[in-house]
Amino acid sequence: MGSVLLSDLATEVLIPVCAVIGIAFSLVQWVLVSRVKLSLDRNASSPKNKNGYNDYLIEEEEGINDHNVVSKCAEIQAAISEGATSFLFTEYQYVGIFMVAFAILIFLFLGSVESFSTKSQPCTYNPDKLCKPALATAIFSTVSFVLGAVTSVLSGFLGMKIATYANARTTLEARKGVGKAFITAFRSGAVMGFLLAANGLLVLYIAINLFKLYYGDDWEGLFEAITGYGLGGSSMALFGRVAGGIYTKAADVGADLVGKVERNIPEDDPRNPAVIADNVGDNVGDIAGMGSDLFGSYAESSCAALVVASISSFGINHEFTSMCYPLLISSMGVLVCLITTLFATDFFEIKAVKEIEPALKKQLIISTILMTLGIAIVSWIALPSSFTIFNFGAQKVVKNWQLFLCVCVGLWAGLIIGFVTEYYTSNAYSPVQDVADSCRTGAATNVIFGLALGYKSVIIPIFAIAISIFVSFSFASMYGIAVAALGMLSTIATGLAIDAYGPISDNAGGIAEMAGMSHRIRERTDALDAAGNTTAAIGKGFAIGSAALVSLALFGAFVSRAAISTVDVLTPKVFIGLIVGAMLPYWFSAMTMKSVGSAALKMVEEVRRQFNTIPGIMEGLAKPDYATCVKISTDASIKEMIPPGALVMLTPLIVGTLFGVETLSGVLAGALVSGVQIAISASNTGGAWDNAKKYIEAGASEHARTLGPKGSEPHKAAVIGDTIGDPLKDTSGPSLNILIKLMAVESLVFAPFFATHGGLLFKIF
Repeated sequence: MGSVLLSDLATEVLIPVCAVIGIAFSLVQWVLVSRVKLSLDRNASSPKNKNGYNDYLIEEEEGINDHNVVSKCAEIQAAISEGATSFLFTEYQYVGIFMVAFAILIFLFLGSVESFSTKSQPCTYNPDKLCKPALATAIFSTVSFVLGAVTSVLSGFLGMKIATYANARTTLEARKGVGKAFITAFRSGAVMGFLLAANGLLVLYIAINLFKLYYGDDWEGLFEAITGYGLGGSSMALFGRVAGGIYTKAADVGADLVGKVERNIPEDDPRNPAVIADNVGDNVGDIAGMGSDLFGSYAESSCAALVVASISSFGINHEFTSMCYPLLISSMGVLVCLITTLFATDFFEIKAVKEIEPALKKQLIISTILMTLGIAIVSWIALPSSFTIFNFGAQKVVKNWQLFLCVCVGLWAGLIIGFVTEYYTSNAYSPVQDVADSCRTGAATNVIFGLALGYKSVIIPIFAIAISIFVSFSFASMYGIAVAALGMLSTIATGLAIDAYGPISDNAGGIAEMAGMSHRIRERTDALDAAGNTTAAIGKGFAIGSAALVSLALFGAFVSRAAISTVDVLTPKVFIGLIVGAMLPYWFSAMTMKSVGSAALKMVEEVRRQFNTIPGIMEGLAKPDYATCVKISTDASIKEMIPPGALVMLTPLIVGTLFGVETLSGVLAGALVSGVQIAISASNTGGAWDNAKKYIEAGASEHARTLGPKGSEPHKAAVIGDTIGDPLKDTSGPSLNILIKLMAVESLVFAPFFATHGGLLFKIF
């Protein structure tokens, strides 16, 4: 099969070193952000560099360099940070109980496969050899589940901490110019991106090496146990995404409907009682939820690739370097993203508002081009010239250049999905401008145009996913699809930096409004926020595209593990699974949308009550009761996250146990096929409505000015569209990609149990 250029020892050093470099880089970025002081020390910022902090503040005559503003910003930032931290701690208490219960469940289900026997068993794929007992798989799967869950929670929590640390600093930097504010927001995003990518890689690598001490040469058992890591990551992400999404949108809808539509006050006006809850929501939903979500995707695609590789020639011949190919791609990704980030923060400087969005887009393009070279190097040094890959019972001969193409197809498909998403959600292009134009005749036409845009935006991403599946499967069967998913996620550090930048800018704008800064500063933060809105939509596109590939790769691993030779749609067992699986995303979306609706209802009533009963709010003489609104969002999201979570977590267990692996394979395929479509259309519809509203508010073009200004009838229609789109783009849409991945990885982890004891109903009758 040929040897590889990279020795096993070099691999063992290289992977952790790259991860540590990523963590160190994120700490350096954090130190740079922390140089922006929230205190009134005049000499705190002395370094004189291109992005230096020594410029005098502009607009002195507007009274902005005023002690009052800085202390007000610090005060608001503390309130947002405190609200976000207390919400996440409450959420993690509930999620912690679930984690312990589910860990016990994994142990009991997998241990019972061989009746908790401690004797070695014949291997699943090679019955002539003996493998470790099923009890070991049960114990180690449980451990890796807990590891994945803790890493996922940590990723989300650290991201939220960094975002709430950076929001007010971005606002203060906006006084010096848009370039300074951009760099602060982007650096903070990079802290989160690199911490998450490097942590995920390091913890997975350490877990593999620790498990190897027990498993020795039994790589099949070792990597089967590692799949728990992906399950832990995604199950935490599901709760984080759903709870965060319900929290942020209940506050957002409540603040918008009463504040903008009824009372005609601007967004983020401090007189609005829901304003703090709204800003807290950006951090717990878009940052903590997104962080856990992408970490889950990363963990699962790595696990899917490792499981298939362990029963291919890499695993059978114990070729450690080739086995670690997925981890080496991620290591290369950290280095590539590090260079890419420097392009935004150090090599080029942003001087005008119109340069913001191109700078963020360049990040995606540069990282993709550099990563293509990186993948070529990794494929050349870490893979033998030819090898075999497990392909549903047979071994398929694959060349190293074919595997290189599989990863590249995923990487470039991600970029295409990102740009198509941008085309449909950015107000620089005609689709969103058409939606804005439809507001002339009221909210109804706006809703019709927005829905049509969302459905249409599904076409090209689905073709991109379909082509990447066909190419990667033709070259390297299921392993090809798993590494294509990894290719899409290989630039995760840059993707997350761009993603986290959005909510940080959004918060910065909110703080500027609440601190009573001049309209010029608010214009700058709005420009940062509008660019962030589009990039957030691009990030969601990536997350959904990678979820489709990851889910398919996990599905393939599950089918192999459950020893199903073919999934035949014409058999009733499979077809009933298919049709029920396709229904699940609708059921799940119904639950999450309704949750946002009922929480928003309470929020609207509370905001109205305060406006009507607290004298002096509208005049700015009395302070609204922010805490009650924060409490409404917190209580609603914690209570409402449980039913959707239970639906996703229990479906595979119930179907697998009662109806068996064939019906379950149908359910997984159905959920994947319908979930991807709904997720893309929901995210893009919501994003388009949001940016149509911003297009009218900004009034940057002649066309936009004919629809404005704020408070006009078209603007009110746009606000209603935006409010309907909020739960679509920030709750249902993003949570659906977790649904399809999570059901697949859960089925894979429980596959030994389902294959042995599943299908009880069919056994009885």
